[in-house]
Amino acid sequence: MSSQLNVDTIVDKAGSGGTNVKIGNTSTYVSDGGAVIQNTVQGLAKMWVHFAGSGSQTVGDSFNHASITDDAVGRYTVDYTNNMNNTSYSGSYDATAVNNNSGEATYIQTHGTSAVSVKHYENGTNYDSSENVVTIHGDLA
Repeated sequence: MSSQLNVDTIVDKAGSGGTNVKIGNTSTYVSDGGAVIQNTVQGLAKMWVHFAGSGSQTVGDSFNHASITDDAVGRYTVDYTNNMNNTSYSGSYDATAVNNNSGEATYIQTHGTSAVSVKHYENGTNYDSSENVVTIHGDLA
Protein backbone atom coordinates (compact mmCIF):
# COMPACT_ATOMS: atom_id res chain seq x y z
CA MET A 1 0.00 0.00 0.00
CA SER A 2 1.42 3.39 -0.97
CA SER A 3 1.26 6.57 1.08
CA GLN A 4 1.03 10.21 0.13
CA LEU A 5 2.42 13.18 2.05
CA ASN A 6 0.90 16.60 1.31
CA VAL A 7 2.78 19.58 2.76
CA ASP A 8 3.44 23.19 1.82
CA THR A 9 6.84 23.58 3.52
CA ILE A 10 9.46 21.27 5.01
CA VAL A 11 11.55 22.84 7.81
CA ASP A 12 14.32 21.64 10.09
CA LYS A 13 13.69 20.40 13.65
CA ALA A 14 14.32 23.87 15.10
CA GLY A 15 11.64 25.35 12.86
CA SER A 16 14.00 27.92 11.37
CA GLY A 17 12.74 27.30 7.86
CA GLY A 18 15.73 25.72 6.15
CA THR A 19 16.33 22.02 5.73
CA ASN A 20 18.33 19.48 3.76
CA VAL A 21 16.33 16.98 1.77
CA LYS A 22 18.22 13.84 0.84
CA ILE A 23 17.07 11.56 -1.95
CA GLY A 24 18.41 8.16 -2.89
CA ASN A 25 19.54 6.85 -6.26
CA THR A 26 16.17 5.14 -6.67
CA SER A 27 14.12 8.34 -6.27
CA THR A 28 11.83 9.04 -9.19
CA TYR A 29 9.68 11.83 -10.59
CA VAL A 30 6.67 11.80 -12.88
CA SER A 31 6.87 13.63 -16.22
CA ASP A 32 4.88 16.79 -16.90
CA GLY A 33 2.23 14.80 -18.75
CA GLY A 34 2.19 12.12 -16.05
CA ALA A 35 2.88 9.22 -18.41
CA VAL A 36 6.61 8.71 -17.77
CA ILE A 37 8.52 8.00 -14.55
CA GLN A 38 12.23 8.92 -14.52
CA ASN A 39 15.11 8.54 -12.07
CA THR A 40 15.71 11.92 -10.39
CA VAL A 41 19.43 11.49 -9.67
CA GLN A 42 20.22 10.33 -13.22
CA GLY A 43 18.66 13.50 -14.65
CA LEU A 44 20.78 15.95 -12.65
CA ALA A 45 23.89 17.70 -13.98
CA LYS A 46 26.90 16.33 -12.08
CA MET A 47 29.24 19.24 -12.93
CA TRP A 48 28.91 22.61 -14.64
CA VAL A 49 31.06 25.69 -14.91
CA HIS A 50 30.89 29.10 -16.61
CA PHE A 51 34.29 30.77 -17.08
CA ALA A 52 36.19 33.41 -19.01
CA GLY A 53 38.82 31.77 -21.19
CA SER A 54 41.36 34.50 -21.55
CA GLY A 55 43.92 35.32 -18.91
CA SER A 56 43.02 33.93 -15.49
CA GLN A 57 40.10 31.60 -16.40
CA THR A 58 37.85 33.56 -14.06
CA VAL A 59 34.91 31.41 -12.97
CA GLY A 60 31.52 33.13 -12.96
CA ASP A 61 29.68 30.25 -11.31
CA SER A 62 30.06 26.50 -10.99
CA PHE A 63 28.99 23.25 -9.37
CA ASN A 64 31.35 20.32 -8.58
CA HIS A 65 34.18 22.18 -10.32
CA ALA A 66 37.62 22.14 -8.67
CA SER A 67 39.90 24.03 -11.06
CA ILE A 68 40.62 24.95 -14.68
CA THR A 69 43.99 24.56 -16.37
CA ASP A 70 44.85 26.64 -19.44
CA ASP A 71 46.53 23.94 -21.57
CA ALA A 72 47.08 26.14 -24.64
CA VAL A 73 45.22 28.81 -26.63
CA GLY A 74 41.59 27.65 -26.81
CA ARG A 75 42.26 24.47 -24.80
CA TYR A 76 41.35 23.86 -21.16
CA THR A 77 41.15 21.05 -18.65
CA VAL A 78 38.30 21.30 -16.15
CA ASP A 79 38.88 19.26 -12.96
CA TYR A 80 35.99 17.88 -10.90
CA THR A 81 35.65 18.16 -7.13
CA ASN A 82 33.96 14.73 -7.04
CA ASN A 83 35.04 12.20 -9.67
CA MET A 84 32.84 10.54 -12.25
CA ASN A 85 32.32 6.78 -12.00
CA ASN A 86 33.70 6.11 -15.51
CA THR A 87 34.52 7.91 -18.77
CA SER A 88 31.26 6.97 -20.53
CA TYR A 89 29.37 10.06 -19.42
CA SER A 90 27.75 12.78 -21.50
CA GLY A 91 29.13 16.27 -21.66
CA SER A 92 28.70 19.48 -23.55
CA TYR A 93 30.96 22.48 -24.11
CA ASP A 94 30.12 25.80 -25.71
CA ALA A 95 32.05 29.03 -26.13
CA THR A 96 31.28 32.46 -27.53
CA ALA A 97 32.69 32.99 -31.01
CA VAL A 98 35.64 35.36 -31.10
CA ASN A 99 35.47 36.36 -34.78
CA ASN A 100 31.86 35.35 -35.54
CA ASN A 101 33.19 32.88 -38.10
CA SER A 102 30.98 30.20 -39.55
CA GLY A 103 33.82 27.71 -39.07
CA GLU A 104 33.57 27.81 -35.28
CA ALA A 105 33.77 24.57 -33.29
CA THR A 106 33.73 23.75 -29.60
CA TYR A 107 34.04 20.21 -28.36
CA ILE A 108 35.17 17.88 -25.60
CA GLN A 109 38.52 16.34 -26.47
CA THR A 110 38.84 13.77 -23.67
CA HIS A 111 36.58 12.39 -20.96
CA GLY A 112 38.41 11.47 -17.75
CA THR A 113 37.03 10.35 -14.41
CA SER A 114 38.56 13.37 -12.65
CA ALA A 115 38.54 15.96 -15.46
CA VAL A 116 37.41 16.83 -18.97
CA SER A 117 39.48 18.54 -21.69
CA VAL A 118 37.78 20.98 -24.06
CA LYS A 119 38.78 22.89 -27.20
CA HIS A 120 37.52 26.00 -29.02
CA TYR A 121 38.63 26.95 -32.53
CA GLU A 122 37.45 28.99 -35.50
CA ASN A 123 38.39 28.24 -39.11
CA GLY A 124 41.20 25.95 -37.97
CA THR A 125 42.74 28.38 -35.44
CA ASN A 126 42.45 27.96 -31.66
CA TYR A 127 41.00 30.94 -29.78
CA ASP A 128 40.46 31.84 -26.13
CA SER A 129 36.79 32.73 -25.80
CA SER A 130 35.57 35.28 -23.26
CA GLU A 131 32.68 33.00 -22.25
CA ASN A 132 32.84 29.21 -21.88
CA VAL A 133 30.36 26.74 -20.39
CA VAL A 134 30.89 23.04 -19.67
CA THR A 135 28.17 20.69 -18.39
CA ILE A 136 28.56 17.01 -17.45
CA HIS A 137 25.85 14.36 -16.93
CA GLY A 138 26.51 10.79 -15.80
CA ASP A 139 27.28 8.73 -12.71
CA LEU A 140 29.44 10.05 -9.90
CA ALA A 141 31.97 7.64 -8.36
